[in-house]
Amino acid sequence: MGKLMSEFKEFVMRGNVMDLAVGVIIGGAFSSIVTSLCNDVIMPGVSWLVATVSGMDLTNEAGQLDFTKVTSALNIGPISLGNFAAAIINFLIMAIIIFIMVKAVNKLMSLPKALKKTKEEEAEPTTKECPFCCSEINIKATRCPQCTAVLEIAAEALAEEDKKDTKKK
Repeated sequence: MGKLMSEFKEFVMRGNVMDLAVGVIIGGAFSSIVTSLCNDVIMPGVSWLVATVSGMDLTNEAGQLDFTKVTSALNIGPISLGNFAAAIINFLIMAIIIFIMVKAVNKLMSLPKALKKTKEEEAEPTTKECPFCCSEINIKATRCPQCTAVLEIAAEALAEEDKKDTKKK
């Protein structure tokens, strides 16, 4: 059961699954914008245009267009920009929430990697190599326990030999 849960956790936390979930949620929210645009803005205008072209008398006594007659004749509502604006605001709120959630998940996903890097960086070397016998010795040692060379003097001697070798070339 534990292995199944760990596999499921790995599957869910993969980037592809998160991208798909975000796409579905944002797609659903955007669908409500399109539906509101069609039902609340475009269709009342189209219905009014159809009624006008078909010759229905949709004017009041003053000769002005009477939207109550239009809506009752065509069984449509008036143009509702408020509903459309509400759909846009709902979409923006949902997009902001999804953005914050994805940002938090990404932060949580990168946390173990960052902790591992800091542990590796904090681990300073505790040993060094003797320049004469190439054995591994404590970093604080001043003399090699294998060949008994004095390490500071050995480092100076090797540096001088390197200078001589570079001059010969």
